Amino acid sequence: MRTAFLIFISLILASCAPVQMGSSGSKTVVTGAAGGSTAQNANSALERCPESFGTLALLEEQDEDWYYVIINEYRLPPVTKLLRLMAQQSNCFVVVERDRRGMKAMEKERELQASGEMRQGSSFGKGQMVAADYTLTPTVLFHSSDSGGMGAAVGTLMSTFGGSAGTAVSAVGGVKKKEASTMLTLVENRSGVQIAAAEGSASKFDFGLLGGIFSGSGGVGMGGYENTPEGKVIAAAFADSFNQTVQALKNYRAQEVKGGLGKGGTLKIGN
Repeated sequence: MRTAFLIFISLILASCAPVQMGSSGSKTVVTGAAGGSTAQNANSALERCPESFGTLALLEEQDEDWYYVIINEYRLPPVTKLLRLMAQQSNCFVVVERDRRGMKAMEKERELQASGEMRQGSSFGKGQMVAADYTLTPTVLFHSSDSGGMGAAVGTLMSTFGGSAGTAVSAVGGVKKKEASTMLTLVENRSGVQIAAAEGSASKFDFGLLGGIFSGSGGVGMGGYENTPEGKVIAAAFADSFNQTVQALKNYRAQEVKGGLGKGGTLKIGN
């Protein structure tokens, strides 16, 4: 109990420390900023392109189970926000707005223009929006696996990473491996042909020291302070899948079908 009390006091003191802007401890692998074709403080491991492949829209399938977990259980922003930053920092794509709220904001500006409320010269007339050459669709598959050995010697570790409860209960010395697997698919919008698909993954080992002391007792769960946020693992997995997508595109060769795409194919059916 004395050890638990000292850790609790240290957390109280840490909370009184001044706020640090740009703290490395709060960053994911997706860092920095982008402005046009330039990138600032981007992760050096992110793939870069000397010129863009084309314009890109991002589609997040909000009816999927993984999206519900990301938004409602982990309380994370949509993953497309990470991908937009990576895509622009890489200079491999020019990102165009297709998000529902973003499109609504642009429509509002056009409504103001049509109402006559805007200054002269504030042109929002037709024919100015840029077409999206490609659509990038993300998918998340994540889970956690528990490791025995050290944890079994001093207690048990139980966690649901992505389950409906979204809770974690750990004991002294517990060991938990958090993993995330992601998928990106790239489709050419004019033809509907899939151009590329890539899987990405990331993992993080967490050691729970006294993680179960306050769990279930109405107190503060220590694991919430010690564990790497799920968002960091998911961001790392998407960075991996994005890099693999770009690597494949740098060596891209179009798939050919004898006779032409969509004209019957070579797998003929019988009479």
